Amino acid sequence: MFKKNLTMEANEIKNSDKLKKLTSLYFRTLKPVNDQTKTNVAQISFLNYAELGYAIVDLLKLCILALEQDAHKTSETNKNGAINVSLILETIVELIPLHEFEFLSEINYLLAGDSTIKD
Repeated sequence: MFKKNLTMEANEIKNSDKLKKLTSLYFRTLKPVNDQTKTNVAQISFLNYAELGYAIVDLLKLCILALEQDAHKTSETNKNGAINVSLILETIVELIPLHEFEFLSEINYLLAGDSTIKD
């Protein structure tokens, strides 16, 4: 019985170490804020302020167009040019936490005994 408990504790420590390794490898999208709020920040990369500004404007234009019911108002809403759909889609892609999804897969494998992380 005592030997079995030691083996179980050793496995728990090993799994804990694997989880720490997996966390450092995959949890990259959210960064904790160093304050008392216990909040996280997701960073999106832009080349410069102009690209950021255009992305914000295009996101707002897309939302306005999606909410519009009358087709004749679309030209008024979009009088400054076309929406840069490519930039919007790139921004969405950056928001998807793929590393965290990989981590969740690794946790699933770990629980099934098939982790790809070696001791």
